[in-house]
Amino acid sequence: MKDVFDALSASQNELLNSMTDATAWAPSSRMTALQAQFTEISNMSDLMMRGLSKHLESISTTHKARFQKSIADLSEVTQDTQAAQEAGGMFDAWQDYWTDAAQRMVLTMDTLRQRGDIFLDHEEKGCPPVLVYDYEIVVDGADLPRPCNYILLKIVPPAGVETKDWKRPYIIIDPRAGHGAGIGGFKPDSQVGVALHDGHPVYFVGFKRMPEPGQTLADVTHAEAHFVRKVMEWHPEAPKPVVTGNCQGGWATLLLAAMNPDLTGPIVLNGAPVSTWAGRVGENPMRYNGGILGGTYNAMFYSDLGHGVFDGADIVQNFEMLNPARNYFGKYYDLYAKVDTEPHRFLEFERWWGGYFLLNEAEMRWIVEQLFVGNRLSKNEARLEPGRNIDLKQIRSPIIVFASYGDNITPPQQALNWIIDTYADEREIAIRGQRIIYMIHDQVGHLGIFVSSKIAKKEHTEVTSTLKTIEALAPGLYEMKIDDYEGNLLDRTFTVSFHERKMEDLTKLDDGRDDEVAFAAVARASEQQAEFYDVAVRPFVQAGVTEQSADLRRKTHPLRMQRALFSSQNPFVAPLAEMADRVRTERQPAAKNNPFVVAEHLGAAMVEQSLDLFRDVRDTMYETMFYTMWGTPYARWFGRTHQPGRTLKRKEDLRGLPAVQSALMRIEEGGFCEAVIRMLILLAESRGSVRRDRLERSARVLTKDEPFKSLTADERAMMLHEQNIIVEFARDEAIAALPKMLPSKNDRELAAQVVQYIPGAIDEMAPHTLDLLQQIHTVLELPPVSEDVVDDPLAESAPAAIESAPKTSAQKPVAAATAAATSEKKTAPRKRTPRKPAGTQNARKPRATPSKKSEEPAE
Repeated sequence: MKDVFDALSASQNELLNSMTDATAWAPSSRMTALQAQFTEISNMSDLMMRGLSKHLESISTTHKARFQKSIADLSEVTQDTQAAQEAGGMFDAWQDYWTDAAQRMVLTMDTLRQRGDIFLDHEEKGCPPVLVYDYEIVVDGADLPRPCNYILLKIVPPAGVETKDWKRPYIIIDPRAGHGAGIGGFKPDSQVGVALHDGHPVYFVGFKRMPEPGQTLADVTHAEAHFVRKVMEWHPEAPKPVVTGNCQGGWATLLLAAMNPDLTGPIVLNGAPVSTWAGRVGENPMRYNGGILGGTYNAMFYSDLGHGVFDGADIVQNFEMLNPARNYFGKYYDLYAKVDTEPHRFLEFERWWGGYFLLNEAEMRWIVEQLFVGNRLSKNEARLEPGRNIDLKQIRSPIIVFASYGDNITPPQQALNWIIDTYADEREIAIRGQRIIYMIHDQVGHLGIFVSSKIAKKEHTEVTSTLKTIEALAPGLYEMKIDDYEGNLLDRTFTVSFHERKMEDLTKLDDGRDDEVAFAAVARASEQQAEFYDVAVRPFVQAGVTEQSADLRRKTHPLRMQRALFSSQNPFVAPLAEMADRVRTERQPAAKNNPFVVAEHLGAAMVEQSLDLFRDVRDTMYETMFYTMWGTPYARWFGRTHQPGRTLKRKEDLRGLPAVQSALMRIEEGGFCEAVIRMLILLAESRGSVRRDRLERSARVLTKDEPFKSLTADERAMMLHEQNIIVEFARDEAIAALPKMLPSKNDRELAAQVVQYIPGAIDEMAPHTLDLLQQIHTVLELPPVSEDVVDDPLAESAPAAIESAPKTSAQKPVAAATAAATSEKKTAPRKRTPRKPAGTQNARKPRATPSKKSEEPAE
């Protein structure tokens, strides 16, 4: 029975470290197996009790406080009512309230009528994107060799906003999860607005309501790659585009970048579910749906009912059930209570929420089978096409991940645990030349990440501005923190810091990963159920479904019916428009302190709390039922074949990578550029965190000063990658080789000044940073560090003092970086403070660039 416990790795069950072969017939072996089984039952019971305790504690704490507040409010309402009765104003208060309540009801019903009319009009137009900006369709995916329903939109800047073609373009990919496109440009202060205000051209990847016949996710990924190539063609002078993916558009962005590693610039993932089994026990109930409601066969069955097309309204209905108090009562009561001011916001949101889009069965099955139930993307087992595995390690662009603890759809663990599953540790991230930066907010909800709520505004604004300098970071894993800000929203400046993180920091965000083992059994059961359905049930379902019956099912879906029936097409509803106009002219709102108004608010709060209590109890039952079904030793054994994740390499194994071997063979090669970058990586390694001001100085040196300015972005990235490998695998040899890379005294002095300029004043340096600088000065045979370097030593064009030449012409990045350093003339050594201007003799001329670029820091 040893196989029962093979589902667990040593990291998830310490008992397995001491287990021996339990397949023998010896009594001791049988006892070992029996002991292990009881231990597993005990562990799972502990996990379930921990989750149950957390649920009950949350229910007790939250609802106790809300109930006590309701009792206090009820006492206050009773006193106010008694006071009004004693003062003789009870009848007037009731009359005012009744008039106000009736008028509010008419206006609320009319708003719902408008929602129905908007829904029908939106459906008739094909559910176009709900962007607040004007746009042009520049590429239609239906015209591509592999047609799909995706389209590329170019955002037209509003009046007074000017974009520049040489600035890095932004491409935003919205989620196709039942709703339509446009949430990323839903408001003026959203992702689109922030990028436009900064002068960046903005493109939006949207989609039509109906998929093309035979469309697959592979076709969609190919179309998105085509879109990116087109944007690059239209902006040849700009760096590679930033690609931002929202929610399910986030994992779509990962697919795009992994399948086309040379195509994108930095990619931004906002609330993207990638490691879909992850979460905390006692929280995140949505991840249990596959085990409770059924796996892949559900998607197949509902697609068959739709004649091969899955209705996105079913997904939206599932989302609504996550928070029934809000979706079935709270938002309608808010409309009723604030009907004088709320209708515009309500209708604006409902226009997007009520636009239901469709997916082909192949698309929906891939999403469920490969991602949400199978969790194959983070295990390196997902296939976009036959024979093409999606390897996230192939991504070369910087990855910025934005998550939030307030997100009940994509918790931080689902947004970040794929990093733990993909890389052995943070050193492998650096060795592979990758930069992964993550931010975690404390409160903002799932939709707030895309819509840019008041809480999330600063994150979107800061990501947009920080992308200009983020590529100057040495490869590795970082957490970005926004420490402070000042100024108005659109002109706001931030104090930002980047902190080097280890994998242990990511694991601390979770409460352990033993709870994920049960999901492997769900994945295997889902596959078997899908096979059974495909062979034994599907033929009969498909035989009974026609295109007409599928269309009828979509039209009679509850979410569509509630909107269509309450529209002006209903003769009983149409008169509401005239009644509402009359009410607006006669509007008589009651006073806020009217005891009946206060009592109404109290009653609504108690109704909403009762629905929240139902939700919390239901979620508790969901989790308990899930682990009761799938957490037993037998279920763990059943899922053992689907549990193992990606085999991670140790650092010693990575040493054999061709890129590592190639870099180590050139440890003594290179010139001024390589030497400076090597020393900056050493400094970054010693600091552990990077303040924004230091990052900006580093970015200026590496992007705006010669000889670095003449490097292309790819050459600079390759040089950073190569020098980081050398520092990682041969730190001492890397320092010892610096004199050979900088044979000239003038080169050594200038390089030392540049490196000292980055961390700032000596008083602000950490002791180990100063020690490293002193060590570098000693190796380069320079005087000890004693004075600050306050000005950029490379502020002018490439100084003639740079004399080192590349060691070999075969090294393209080195040659490109040091072609300017061929002068044999020497200048006098520089003083540190104040600094003398650098000479410009025999300096290499920078590549021809538009003069406009001087307006903007290089990216």
